[in-house]
Amino acid sequence: QVLLVESGGGWVQAGGSLRLSCAASGRTFSTNAMGWFRQAPGKEREFVAAISWGGGSTSYADSVKGRFTTSRDNAKNTVYLQMNSLKPEDTAVYYCAARSTPYTYSSSLPIGYAYWGQGTQVTVSS
Repeated sequence: QVLLVESGGGWVQAGGSLRLSCAASGRTFSTNAMGWFRQAPGKEREFVAAISWGGGSTSYADSVKGRFTTSRDNAKNTVYLQMNSLKPEDTAVYYCAARSTPYTYSSSLPIGYAYWGQGTQVTVSS
């Protein structure tokens, strides 16, 4: 059974930082591109960031560019999302996701990902 488990969410004041982790089990994802998405109440799930299977290429939504950084440690089968200068509008449930096919490009579309974590809540207060 493939599992993606996010951790590191919580409550933080505006301007603060959080680091999310996404640990994979059941199979290795070291050859798969990974993505981060978020969903606020009443809104569609939206793209946040993505990272290539080797970690050499990353992409970000305009709303988080310059504030968020994604990285990965393939030896630990774990992907990270460092979130700095957090804003109240960053409040959402954050999900990590993995593409099913190895050695493919990352995607900004949820439909491009086959495996999803359960999500972790991030709340930023003003």
